[in-house]
Amino acid sequence: MDIVTSHATKHKRITILSITAVVAMGGLLFGYDTGVISGSQLYFTEYFQLSNAEQGWAVSSAIYGCLFGALLSGYLTKKISRKFTLIFSAILFILSAWGSGAADSLSVLAFFRILGGLGVGMASMTAPMYIAEISPPKERGQMVSYYQLAVVIGFFVVFVVTYFIGNSGAQNLSSLANAELHTRNVERGWRIMFWSELIPAGLFFILLFFVPHTPRWLMLKGRQSEAREVLAKITSSAEEARLELEDIALSFSDTKQHHRVTLATKGMGFILFIGIMLSVFQQVTGINAILYYGAEIFSNALGYGPEDALKQQLWTAGVNLIFTFIAIFTIDKWGRKPLMLIGTTGMFLGLSILTISLYTQQIGILSLLAILLFIGSFAMSLGPVVWVLLSEIFPNTIRSIAMAIAVAAQWLFNAIVANSFPVVNGSQLNNETFNGALPYLIFATLSVITFIFVWRLVPETKGKTLEELESIWTGEKVFHSADEIEPDQD
Repeated sequence: MDIVTSHATKHKRITILSITAVVAMGGLLFGYDTGVISGSQLYFTEYFQLSNAEQGWAVSSAIYGCLFGALLSGYLTKKISRKFTLIFSAILFILSAWGSGAADSLSVLAFFRILGGLGVGMASMTAPMYIAEISPPKERGQMVSYYQLAVVIGFFVVFVVTYFIGNSGAQNLSSLANAELHTRNVERGWRIMFWSELIPAGLFFILLFFVPHTPRWLMLKGRQSEAREVLAKITSSAEEARLELEDIALSFSDTKQHHRVTLATKGMGFILFIGIMLSVFQQVTGINAILYYGAEIFSNALGYGPEDALKQQLWTAGVNLIFTFIAIFTIDKWGRKPLMLIGTTGMFLGLSILTISLYTQQIGILSLLAILLFIGSFAMSLGPVVWVLLSEIFPNTIRSIAMAIAVAAQWLFNAIVANSFPVVNGSQLNNETFNGALPYLIFATLSVITFIFVWRLVPETKGKTLEELESIWTGEKVFHSADEIEPDQD
């Protein structure tokens, strides 16, 4: 490879990474928007004098917005483009951050939280799709995993921000000063926590105007010359751009040799089923129960008081972040399927150890390690890999609607788990018969089912072009350009 070619390849890689970084900010705002409620609800609950039911509605209202946002994005990504759907989600993030902080009643707060949820739902479906459509096949897994990394970073950043807004230095204050700090947080601190999201949301909105439309959406709309220009910027050579453009065009064609793929096409129902079940398993194995109710779980396991919630969440956030990096650097080497099998095994072991320690009341450091093993295993498997698979298994012509359905299922079961966990955890059966271990026994069992599902039904997609995957699902002949490019991928 000569110096000029090497420089051009490096420049195009930087271009792809830059675009991915901007689009992945949708994931950061996903984490930020869903995480900001954790710290702020301690104070706005007191400010509005909310009942338990009202507090639950204030906290969970955004999740239902996420569900409808994911469904709506299926139409928007196809109609107005992946790019403009992300811009619309950025506007919703901005409105939600401002309105939530300015709310003067529960109904107003819930309204703006639902708006934020719509934005999260749209971004959670659109950002991985966009990244997958501009990524080189050999690096697509890593690129889409950056989205999950951004989600984790968003959770971590908002946790640090809310800490400094509401609690920084509190341990060094007198009782009177602490009381004054608490009063200030109840009156205004929670509003600043919501308003802090305006900074990343505004940056996301501005930067999105500098990213291109994806070539596959442009081809969907018949804008071939524009698609060719985008491909020229993100592929390693003119020949590769030409071949990829031909593949994309063929995937959208409707001829006797290649029928246009719809949800009714043979094999598509099965692929949609896999996408939906991956989304369901990502939620029902318990990750959001652990994240949403982590402070309570850590307190029960280790005997910490509420004032130690910061340390507990830092452990969780740190492990989540570290193991997400492991997924990023191994997903295109090991493959999607091996990572999920290893991860679900670790999740089962962590949940099983936690179940046994709670059931036998041998709680302590082993319980902490079990929770961290579960979180780390999830972070390197179901966390990022499900997003990668959802962004790549669906053919071009149905990707928007199919991915919207799968992501909507994810948010639906997120809500179900979030609402049912405290009920199961506080039940008489759990406390008297299982000593508090029942929820984790259920999650461990579902981890085994997930392992079997992945092992038997989930295909490996590593290193294949999106069009090549489509040909596999539909039983069509593999596209000629995929065949021609294949030797360079070895």
